[in-house]
Amino acid sequence: MKFGIFYEHQLPRPWHDGDELKLFQDALDQVELADRLGIDHAWEVEHHFLEEYSHSSAPEVFLAACSQRTKNIRLGHGIVLMPPGYNHPARVAERIATLDLVSNGRAEFGTGESSALLELGGYRVPVDKKRDMWRETLEQCLNMMTMSPYPGFKGEYFEMPCRNIVPKPVQKPHPPVWVACSNRETIKLAARLGIGALTFAFVDPAEAKQWVDDYYRILKEECVPIGHAVNPNICMVTGFSVHPDGDEALRRGLEGFKFFGYALGHHYIFGEHKPGRTDIWKNFEAVKDAMPNNAGAGGIGTPETMRTHLRKFADSGVDQVAFIQQGGRNKHEHICEALDLFARDVMPEFKEKEAQRQARKMEELAPHIEKAFARKQRMKELTDDEIPNVIALGRQITQQAAGPDAEANAKKWSETSAVPLEDPAKKKAAAAE
Repeated sequence: MKFGIFYEHQLPRPWHDGDELKLFQDALDQVELADRLGIDHAWEVEHHFLEEYSHSSAPEVFLAACSQRTKNIRLGHGIVLMPPGYNHPARVAERIATLDLVSNGRAEFGTGESSALLELGGYRVPVDKKRDMWRETLEQCLNMMTMSPYPGFKGEYFEMPCRNIVPKPVQKPHPPVWVACSNRETIKLAARLGIGALTFAFVDPAEAKQWVDDYYRILKEECVPIGHAVNPNICMVTGFSVHPDGDEALRRGLEGFKFFGYALGHHYIFGEHKPGRTDIWKNFEAVKDAMPNNAGAGGIGTPETMRTHLRKFADSGVDQVAFIQQGGRNKHEHICEALDLFARDVMPEFKEKEAQRQARKMEELAPHIEKAFARKQRMKELTDDEIPNVIALGRQITQQAAGPDAEANAKKWSETSAVPLEDPAKKKAAAAE
């Protein structure tokens, strides 16, 4: 099994000058330490306007900074928000490829849509369209990273003409793709599309086994890859605080983990928020002692407690566990001590045979993946004659100034360079025939 650290960049109120600076600098130090310790992944979210819960609105900047302070750890978007209101798919393709280049091929492309109204409303993303937006833009983003040139597209939610998106990523055909999953149905969708499942739900190992079994059964039987490579992996999250004294581990980590769950619930489920004014930490303090623990609290305790907790996930077939180590007011020094203890006393058991396990898994899946790609309908490459010429603006202005015939030619060139070449409705109709 592999291991990751997971960041929301939480910052409970009250806020003071320098708090955000320390939050980000501490996180960079933690990722650098995790790299030295041999932890596999660092995951960073994208959220907007979710005060206290997540101050991570530009993960591409943070991950790029991490890339220059590390050598081996994989750098994962967990996740990029894909609806075009947040991010144009061509800009996403450019950023992912650039991160892959500056990290020397260590980028992981996690994707999702969000379900927080502060984000959706702030960027005018319609709730009832966000899943379809995610699916349309993700497929085209992956085409952009692999096709030279990208033929152009006219869809329901975005369109653009033929362009060659540069740079291209180091990892071919593109970095591993994931989707955020909060329930069993999204796990099944991930399997059907041939992408990894980042499961941001705290489930017990018995339930995890059901999710894993569903995922790999569907991947073998029904997968039609959305991208140009399949990433068969399931990552699950858990709380994290390790100390030789179990009571001290709880004192250091349980409150922060509870705040993580409370603040998530506030923004996504039960809360009422006045931007710039609502004090989530104050509300949390009034109820924290009455909050029950969830399955993720199994990752808070002694090394033996953590070892027992992780064995159950490994036995369930989970590929990676990501740790919620930076929650609430958890202290930087305690996080670093816990990571060091985990890497020394717990991780070796699970890393010892991980390469062999992955090799066996991929060998078993290889014929199923081959069949999955046989079912995939690929975007048509353009011939050289079909690739339009794009006339520079300065030349068009000069031609327009030269007379009516030149102006007509310039108009013709401009229109030719901007015609999207693929319509999803026609694509569906052709597939049905």
